[in-house]
Amino acid sequence: MTDETVHPFRIDVPQEQLDDLADRLSRTRLPAPLPGDGWDTGVPVSYLAEIVAHWRDHYDWRAAEAGINAYPQLTTTIDGQDVHALHVRSPEPGALPLVLTHGWPGSVVEFLDVIGPLTDPAAHGGDPADAFHVVVPSLPGFGFSGPVADDGWTTARIARAWDELMRRLGYDRYGTQGGDIGAAVAPEVARVAPDRVVGVHVNGSLGAPMHALTDDETAALTDAERDRVRRIGAFMQEEFGYIAIQSTRPQLVGAALTDSPVGQLAWILDKFREWTHPRHELPDRILDRDRLLTNVMLYWLTGTAGSSAYVGYALDAGSWGEPEQPSGVPTGVIQFAHDVGIRRYAEPAHRITRWTEVDRGGHFAALEEPELLVADVRAFFRELR
Repeated sequence: MTDETVHPFRIDVPQEQLDDLADRLSRTRLPAPLPGDGWDTGVPVSYLAEIVAHWRDHYDWRAAEAGINAYPQLTTTIDGQDVHALHVRSPEPGALPLVLTHGWPGSVVEFLDVIGPLTDPAAHGGDPADAFHVVVPSLPGFGFSGPVADDGWTTARIARAWDELMRRLGYDRYGTQGGDIGAAVAPEVARVAPDRVVGVHVNGSLGAPMHALTDDETAALTDAERDRVRRIGAFMQEEFGYIAIQSTRPQLVGAALTDSPVGQLAWILDKFREWTHPRHELPDRILDRDRLLTNVMLYWLTGTAGSSAYVGYALDAGSWGEPEQPSGVPTGVIQFAHDVGIRRYAEPAHRITRWTEVDRGGHFAALEEPELLVADVRAFFRELR
């Protein structure tokens, strides 16, 4: 018989793991800087050394651990996989359940600043009628949902697991939200359970055209959309390497990063620099340095560099480019300045009822622009409750 038990969970990292990390950081061997020591070849050694020194001498995992543990958490086994989630109920009895899905190289840490405003808007200057019961799962293979027990964790399988998780928590109707991988999972949950999902909200590049545009298509674009197409081309030329590696050799990435905390830090830090906005700013000038390190810690402490790469890219690689079927569920999209989505390319696969564009913010919306994200989520779901 399937065990559907939902177990309370608290993070309690053994001190030996923290002592081991401190020892490794004290013996860090950094590479010699490449000519120019710039971001075009990876994280500059000078900047990496600065972040490593902060990690070693000033970062306090126990404080971060207590901050996450301030929110109720759970574990349960779904489809043979351990699933970890934060589950924060609103004080408002009529709140709408909402499942938030992170991406790579993110984690549940992405959403810590939005949980309070979403669950208790009255305490954050909002309308109590906009309250949500919030569920924030760790993707299979990520953090405390890792490692993966078997293969086949496509977005559709994750979506079925999320619907089962919401059923176990007693939620018959709910909304979904996500960015990055979460922006693929959130609509998929609606395809799996269109009679239970009242609305889908995503941030990120929904509708990013990955094909070569015809002259007629290009002529129909706005100036902002042409800039997005240009940036997609630059991404494919300059940044696609990490996807190629993770989708073909995730175990190679796992071996390298699970043994080296500084390697794990650099692998993630590179993306936070590239994908936060504005790009020319150092990532810890946009986001709190300790919050960045806490996100890295969830990968390091759980040894999930390889399994997160495996789930994130390898298993869905064969389905990329295949047409998606619309669920019919209302879908809201917020495009931040970094994002490259174009509405006309998103509409065939989604019933888009709200499309918002803002001139600031990057890929990690809940971390970079939590107030803007919360406001858009509230506005979108207001008519769907």
